[in-house]
Amino acid sequence: MLMTPILQFGTGRFLLAHVDLFVSEALAAGQALGGILVVQTTDSATSTARTAALAGAAPYPVQIRGRVGGQVVDRTVWCHSVVDAVRADVAWERVVDAMSSQVRVIVSNTADQGYRLDPADDAGLIDDFRRVPRSFPAKLLTLLLRRWQRIPLATLSILPCELVARNGDTLRDIVCELATAWRLPGPFVLWLRQHCVWANTLVDRIVSEAIEPVGAIAEPYALWAVQRRPGLVLPCRHPDILLVDDLGPHQRLKLHLLNAGHTFLAERWQRLGLPDGYTVLQAMHHEGLRADLESLWADEILPVLAALGEGDAAARYVQALRERLLNPFLAHRLADIARDHESKKRRRLAPIVALAARYRPALAQPLLRAALAPDFVGES
Repeated sequence: MLMTPILQFGTGRFLLAHVDLFVSEALAAGQALGGILVVQTTDSATSTARTAALAGAAPYPVQIRGRVGGQVVDRTVWCHSVVDAVRADVAWERVVDAMSSQVRVIVSNTADQGYRLDPADDAGLIDDFRRVPRSFPAKLLTLLLRRWQRIPLATLSILPCELVARNGDTLRDIVCELATAWRLPGPFVLWLRQHCVWANTLVDRIVSEAIEPVGAIAEPYALWAVQRRPGLVLPCRHPDILLVDDLGPHQRLKLHLLNAGHTFLAERWQRLGLPDGYTVLQAMHHEGLRADLESLWADEILPVLAALGEGDAAARYVQALRERLLNPFLAHRLADIARDHESKKRRRLAPIVALAARYRPALAQPLLRAALAPDFVGES
């Protein structure tokens, strides 16, 4: 059985079709650290079924479907990288043991609320490693404490994949503040900040559907951009992993064009009362919705990115993005995109208006402002 130097928090379809698939393909080429131990952190029945299926170390399918340069891509790849999967609330000691010995990289995708703390987590957790913290930051802190106590000099890189700006820095600060609040030793807090490598990352791939009990359907396009940091260890080498000095341009393209476009379509879907199963593809073939999205990109977002000196890259991204959203093989439901909708609007739409106020103050942005207004009523 493969060793598991990669510890993954999250069982969602995105990681299965992105990071886990990268590691699987790299393993075949001898370019990965080893296998992955997946940790389920929620109590959802779907996640539990997926964890049970992953626990057997059997390969699972990822269907890559779409068009690239007008050519159809439709293939199934079998992912072999997950060695084991456990529920945190059932097998926490297994996670603690792995963290105390062989783990070199931690990957996470705990969704939009994943960095929230839970008041039920307290400093008493540090005295009893059999107790399972409720929040992800508290889980991570207790595991890192055990790691520091056992092997403080070993290399450890944390690569969060949550769609949070400067996600590595953000997660580091939350964990360190929690350590301080729990009055943990000063040398440990210093170790957290200076020895552990917290990487800011950006993931970009549309993974539209799960395959039951485990697997996913994804588009051909894939990017995992990781900001360079001294001492950083990646889980693998892969053509779709890009090491960069500055994540800013990549983040702006994805957040302000793909994510903002998705959230804008979800807003219109809600306001128009369209069917629950309505998809991005259907929206792209809806004359009014498509026209508004194209106007959003061309008139309200691209001018802002051009003012930042990123106009050419943004225009190329939109051209590729249009083909991605017109992918005839993906059933990407707007109802799924609309989860945590209000917080997504604040993160995805409001920053574009703020940037325009600074760099293009005369830009009207009526569609963005209407989507952000609580009394917005869409037109069909």
